[in-house]
Amino acid sequence: MADSTIMVLVAGSGVMGKGIAHSFARAGLKTGILSRNPDAVSGVDPAIEVFGALPAAAPELIVETIPEIIDLKLTLNAQIEAAYQGATIIASNTSSLPLQKLADALRYPEKFCGMHYFQPADVTPIVEVAAVAQSDSATIERAVVLLRQVGKQPITLSEPVDGLLINRLQQALYHEAYDLIERGICSAEDIDLAAKQLLGPRMSVTGMIEQKDLSGLDTHALAQRELIPTLHLSKEPSALVQRKFAANHLGTKTGIGFYDWRGMDVPAYRRQTGALLTEVLTLLDNNRPPAPPAAADD
Repeated sequence: MADSTIMVLVAGSGVMGKGIAHSFARAGLKTGILSRNPDAVSGVDPAIEVFGALPAAAPELIVETIPEIIDLKLTLNAQIEAAYQGATIIASNTSSLPLQKLADALRYPEKFCGMHYFQPADVTPIVEVAAVAQSDSATIERAVVLLRQVGKQPITLSEPVDGLLINRLQQALYHEAYDLIERGICSAEDIDLAAKQLLGPRMSVTGMIEQKDLSGLDTHALAQRELIPTLHLSKEPSALVQRKFAANHLGTKTGIGFYDWRGMDVPAYRRQTGALLTEVLTLLDNNRPPAPPAAADD
């Protein structure tokens, strides 16, 4: 495969980077992976070319998925701009580092945006696309077109709020869940049961906001008056999670987290859950009801 044929280059050869690259390659787009150690990269589609340095010709899109260290990202972005002089869109997969700070360091920030995937990146359909203050509308439009071309469902954000959309929603839910566990009110297993058997299935059909319209905003408004003041609304990270982090109880990475993973075939479990997620998404796509009416203006 010649350099000039690369349309999408994924910078980073970890699990996320490989998943992103596979999603583009499966759709027939000429795709490459950039790695500091290309000879060690394995488990990628044969159609994906692995590079140890930036290819000579500018890809149309570069998706950056390197470690969440801002100096590394700033250095890589500077190298990309030096090589291609603004001829490529740079999209960062970060959801924890400030996208605006990354953009402000660029010579061509109009060609920059956030493009945040979720695990497993080759299976989950949602990708968040976040504009920074300098993003050209054509940059966002082209990023969205490419994502839709490979079967993704992009959510566009008009500004790069910390955590973007999905992680902000998740962190709010986790913050309450961890507090309930910490207080001994329920267990981690109880939280996961509620998510797997009620919240997840229901939200996958009627979402969050649509569900409140269906059940009645009068009930919802009155419930908010009673419950919101009782929620765990502190601005401090969960002490429970921070203790696990300090004890090196990192989940499957170390064998123990909220659950004991020692002795379990974690890769097999990941494959099983990934396959089940694919089945669920396929079922939803094949049986989805008509779209709800357009949003109303207050």
